[in-house]
Amino acid sequence: MITYDVAIIGGGPAGYTAAERAGAAGLSTVLFEKNALGGVCLNEGCIPAKTLLYSAKVFDTAKHASRYAVGVENVSADLPKIIARKNKVVKKLVAGIRMKMKEHNVTAIEGTAEITGRAQDGTVAIACAGESYEARRLVICTGSEAIIPPIPGLDAAGYWTSREALQAKELPASLVIIGGGVIGMEFASFFNSLGTKVQVVEALDEILTGMDGELAAQLRAEYARKGVTFYTGHRVTAVNGTEVSVEKDGETFSLRGEKILLSTGRRPVTRGFGLETLAIERLRGGIKVNGYMQTSLPNVYACGDVTGRSLLAHTAVCEAETAVRHITGQDAPEMSYKAIPGVVYTNPELAGVGATEEQLRAGGKAFSVRKIPMAFSGRFVAENELGNGTCKIILSEDDTIIGAHLLGNPASELIVIAGIAIEKGLKAHELASFVFPHPTAGEILKEALA
Repeated sequence: MITYDVAIIGGGPAGYTAAERAGAAGLSTVLFEKNALGGVCLNEGCIPAKTLLYSAKVFDTAKHASRYAVGVENVSADLPKIIARKNKVVKKLVAGIRMKMKEHNVTAIEGTAEITGRAQDGTVAIACAGESYEARRLVICTGSEAIIPPIPGLDAAGYWTSREALQAKELPASLVIIGGGVIGMEFASFFNSLGTKVQVVEALDEILTGMDGELAAQLRAEYARKGVTFYTGHRVTAVNGTEVSVEKDGETFSLRGEKILLSTGRRPVTRGFGLETLAIERLRGGIKVNGYMQTSLPNVYACGDVTGRSLLAHTAVCEAETAVRHITGQDAPEMSYKAIPGVVYTNPELAGVGATEEQLRAGGKAFSVRKIPMAFSGRFVAENELGNGTCKIILSEDDTIIGAHLLGNPASELIVIAGIAIEKGLKAHELASFVFPHPTAGEILKEALA
């Protein structure tokens, strides 16, 4: 039996990052992944979804090319070819991760790992594919899974989750999406662009809970103009084939869709790999960790969605880096959640980092808001004909930047600027003092603070 310095269960963003960093530091490392390297993010989530969304964005641009004085005729979108391109992108990136594992001497094992025990010296025993392994330190990166609510009739309906939607062979004429969160809205964007009639049912009063409420409402209004029908504040009571029964204020009616897409959130995966043998402390349905990603057992770490803290791939990567720095004895800071960006890759994009107005009001904290239209940026106007958008920056009482929220392309690329400012505790005048290249959409942040 081989004893490794580090064993990692789960090959998603947290897992493969931890493996790469540990291997690069000279630690003997083994990585277990039951499906495919890259985990849900690379194979069934972030990357494939964004690949589809970019095809949809190109299609949207081509359809409206006349706005930019460009003539394009007979524009069409080929769903099977879009899916094939997505698969090609995923295959290329998975190969890249496999190459990184090899480069850093990481032993990557395909199969379901199971923790079988822990010795008095802390060594963890793991079984996988009929073989036994030991590790001085364990990093748990088992990710999350889709939540399937107990809706009567749902199991018999042949519904989609994001996994099935990403492999669609044919474009449905109509689609009912249950859940108006990030995943639901991104698929609403994709299928709406390709011509599907989309209806979104959200139990809360607004889509995209946790994002800036004002900008979420603006995005909803934008997609309503594009033909998406929203039923906010509605609860799904039953599913019968392609018919979805919804209720609000005692009134019940039915929606019909050729396909039903379930997008009601995700939860940490804490079962199916022997976690119970370690008697680790839990929190928020996941694994409780300290600032260095240690669990209640000092030589066992947990990173990524399994902690239940922030179910985002970029958070998972930073958590893994934090854990490995601690494992290797580096004098490094604890994991910071002060400025974790969130992005909705619709068209237009919505992005936010730091505090929202809703959170600050709920906490009784004083703040001020600087807000201007994205059209104050010349570059934005040049590249977004007829496009609207908003840049909002939230300041504390002493003018420290504590939140930023943008609606408009390319919000996903701009939000990192605000995130750095928040993480470093910059005041409004300090960020505004930097020289931004002109013309860029990023100048909107400087304009908002002028």
